[in-house]
Amino acid sequence: MTALAPGSTIGIMGGGQLGRMLSLAAAQLGLKCHIYSDVPGGACDVAAASTIGPYEDVDKVRAFAASVDVVTYEFENVPLQAAAAAEAVAPVRPGPKALAVAQDRLEEKTFISALGIPVAPFAAVDSSSAFETALATIGHAGILKTRRLGYDGKGQVRIRSAAELAPAFDALQRAPSVLEGLVPFAYEVSVLVVRAVSGEVRFYDIPLNTHKDGILDTSTVPSPLPAAHATRATDIAGAIAAALDYVGVLGVEMFYLPDAPEPLVVNEIAPRVHNSGHWTMDACLVSQFENHIRAVADWPLGPTGRHADVTMTNLIGDDAARWHAFAAEPNAAVHLYGKPEPRPGRKMGHVNRLRKRS
Repeated sequence: MTALAPGSTIGIMGGGQLGRMLSLAAAQLGLKCHIYSDVPGGACDVAAASTIGPYEDVDKVRAFAASVDVVTYEFENVPLQAAAAAEAVAPVRPGPKALAVAQDRLEEKTFISALGIPVAPFAAVDSSSAFETALATIGHAGILKTRRLGYDGKGQVRIRSAAELAPAFDALQRAPSVLEGLVPFAYEVSVLVVRAVSGEVRFYDIPLNTHKDGILDTSTVPSPLPAAHATRATDIAGAIAAALDYVGVLGVEMFYLPDAPEPLVVNEIAPRVHNSGHWTMDACLVSQFENHIRAVADWPLGPTGRHADVTMTNLIGDDAARWHAFAAEPNAAVHLYGKPEPRPGRKMGHVNRLRKRS
């Protein structure tokens, strides 16, 4: 496949805010987007076309894929059956292997560990019979997480003693899970790597991330991560992207332990554009969204350097009601996602506050 010419169509599986921002980025390059989603609205409101249907309807997925030139996705829980159905008709970038790894926390940690990259201690908890082995591996304090479908703090329970493991497993409805050991990190960072069809990689500057109630609150660039460790972080992200034969933007979240022999421990990966990269929309010449589109369309990758320091703040729930005040701030760019209901914990938009580059 050669580079997609302007006027070509990119299919996006998923209709959330990431699909919306990908569609807008594609439009400025003269490319169209066709959304496949199981619910109307969202990204469908700004795309050139949309198909609404269940991801399990493989015939509908195949028809969708036949109507576009390449397929990508905006969330990591696209069913593998749907991705395979699309791939039988059109190129899918990144490939289904990235989905398979990222959808299962046990598979993800095993995959990354096999590359020689540090992860938090972990053990499978698929039944009560696994409790003793898991506790022997991890200790009596950790976080029990479902292997699948958890995000933004959902699908996980903190345990502080061995006695809390059984109730935690029950609270997760005894779903296959992973018990993760606690990592005494100083702070969290994330690496955003964009990888082309050719294997070329580029990296955005590394943000410092803060969370509230398990949800990303802010991402600030520059981060305090020392230069040598920043290089190590990009090496880790590049190695993961290469091992997945990845095409597009990949987010790799890491814990920073400044005094440890290996100061960077991978928390998780996201095979898509990432919330911690939203700052690139206003502080970079080419955002993560445009570079993802460029990569999957086999265009030359754009520059990833930034022209300003910036803090991205998520607008969660009722935060978005203050849109007028945010819009009045100097050096602030407001991005709202068009969602009708500001439910607690729901990402409604974000604000990028720019500063002169230090």
